[in-house]
Amino acid sequence: MEQQNETIEQIKQQSHETGKTQLLIDNIETVIKGKRSKIEMIVSVLLARGHVLLEDNPGTGKTLLARTLAQSIAANDTKKGLQFKRIQFTPDLLPMDLIGSHIFDDSKKDFIFKKGPLFCNVLLADEINRASPKVQSALLESMAENQISIGDLTYKLQDLFFVVATQNPVEIEGTYPLPEAQLDRFFMKLSLDYVDDETEADIYRNYLKIDENLQTVKQVLTLKDILELQAEVDKIYVHDEIISSVRNIVTGTRNDTNVLLPCSTRSGIIFMKCLKAFAFVNNRTFVIEDDIKTLAQAVLHHRIIFKNNDARKKTLSNLVDKEITRLAKLKINN
Repeated sequence: MEQQNETIEQIKQQSHETGKTQLLIDNIETVIKGKRSKIEMIVSVLLARGHVLLEDNPGTGKTLLARTLAQSIAANDTKKGLQFKRIQFTPDLLPMDLIGSHIFDDSKKDFIFKKGPLFCNVLLADEINRASPKVQSALLESMAENQISIGDLTYKLQDLFFVVATQNPVEIEGTYPLPEAQLDRFFMKLSLDYVDDETEADIYRNYLKIDENLQTVKQVLTLKDILELQAEVDKIYVHDEIISSVRNIVTGTRNDTNVLLPCSTRSGIIFMKCLKAFAFVNNRTFVIEDDIKTLAQAVLHHRIIFKNNDARKKTLSNLVDKEITRLAKLKINN
């Protein structure tokens, strides 16, 4: 009986916590219309302690989404939103423009470190692929280890450091492809896409209200809430057969002759983290097979280099379909 009561309390707590994520998603939707499924994925990345890359044409709401997310979360119990910084990546940008630099202080007669925009909670790296690979690589340590090293000194970043990077499609003039090591730091790569016709017409009718909502975005959660939610995500249950499917998909990319660069073990770990977070956002205490199908392309596709376009379209999908079929036959009872 004692154990049963404990389980009931855990379910109640889980329901309360996931209610917070829905509150955050609903709040973002007051500004970003018609893209709830993508918002859910981005919030999942936030709760998985990762970073997200948005690739799309200009004007699809990428910048608005990042800004609205930051404004929806209060810096602890203050009335101010999270510390949000936006960097416009350009060909002449230098690494010190991101990290910061040492400047001479006349009063102290010494050099002091002036922090760059990387020292924040939510960073919008706008059009990241317009900067040179050298500048893009300046983000690597901060995204992977939540710190920045300059000379002999190491500076810790905020407990919550979330990068929302946007990039234009590589076919657009003046872009640099992101290095594989940089792409691997993004938990998901998403495209917001254009909204459907009905939603677009509704945006045109109510754009003044949407602008007003952006200026007065409510702070529905605190920084403390987000850190607590991240800890709750770690507790999500994953069946051994789901874990086997993640392994099979990852190793399957290594055994395919159409793949030049397959998924790494880190790819599988990131996939696991995203599956847990996505299950949590969808008010579940466990991962299901449909989560694999929903997230596989967003989490894994950008980490793989294929031999040709045909392989790019089919390889990962075939591996995922094979595992979904296998799991369906097992009829896993979570």
